[in-house]
Amino acid sequence: MHKTIDVAALIAVDWGTSSLRGAQLDAAGRVLEEIALPRGILSVEAGGFPALFESLFGAWQRESGAPCLISGMAGSRQGWIEAPYCPCPAGFGELGRHLAWVEPGRIAIVPGLSVVEDGVPDVMRGEEVQIFGALQLAGLSDGLCVLPGTHSKWARVQDGRVIGFRSYMTGEFYALLSRHSILARTLDAEAPFDAPAFEAGVRRAQAGPSLLHLAFGTRTLALFETLPQAALASYLSGLLIGEELRAQALPAGSAQDILLIGSDTLTTRYASALALLGLRSRAFGAEASWAGLHAIAQGMKGIPT
Repeated sequence: MHKTIDVAALIAVDWGTSSLRGAQLDAAGRVLEEIALPRGILSVEAGGFPALFESLFGAWQRESGAPCLISGMAGSRQGWIEAPYCPCPAGFGELGRHLAWVEPGRIAIVPGLSVVEDGVPDVMRGEEVQIFGALQLAGLSDGLCVLPGTHSKWARVQDGRVIGFRSYMTGEFYALLSRHSILARTLDAEAPFDAPAFEAGVRRAQAGPSLLHLAFGTRTLALFETLPQAALASYLSGLLIGEELRAQALPAGSAQDILLIGSDTLTTRYASALALLGLRSRAFGAEASWAGLHAIAQGMKGIPT
């Protein structure tokens, strides 16, 4: 016998690899209470997900009777339970119909998205919720969404459905080059952000040859004291983000903002890089996750679990 779900309030959780965020939402999607902890899936011992969930969110659920939707890496093979990917194109409807229920009617994990390009699959987990949430907040059903991070995502949305996306290892390459390559000998990864150096890196990437060549220039600029040591990290960041932008078919002269979703630090850098190309952007943070999970929940009313 199926149980149906009637969503009013909601417990919304974004459970990633290294961190966890949760919010208690009312029926209108407003945040009543919020927590953030460094308790990503890699910090949870085998079989420890139910106890940790109960310690963090059990009281909220008992007080409100609200179901919980979880997005992110909690649905990976290393997480609580695996939530199989939904193939693109996909929207709210597909995500809602393919939830992985931990406890029917009480706790469910939102599936990620997958796409295949030239025979090679690409995936996302958690970003799909942020994309749909940002579109809700922006009042759009079409657009280009960029989610900067360790593995940045560029997703195109039409009629409220993600039709395709690509991942870029920009953040991870920055960490590797700045901390574990020859560049680390002269580069201070903790140096304050230098906007002119960053913009110089973006422009160089747009006009230059291979990134493999340009990255070596970060070392020679230091050797010849052409660029101050404190500016090298920002220059390298500009090179990598500039290369990421160079790979896109960006809509020159578009009247619609590109939607940036992520931390203030990263979205500010991407907004600056896009502005150099004459493109406008609009940024969203954690609120995109809550808006996306709330919208998925609203589409679940009366759905059997």
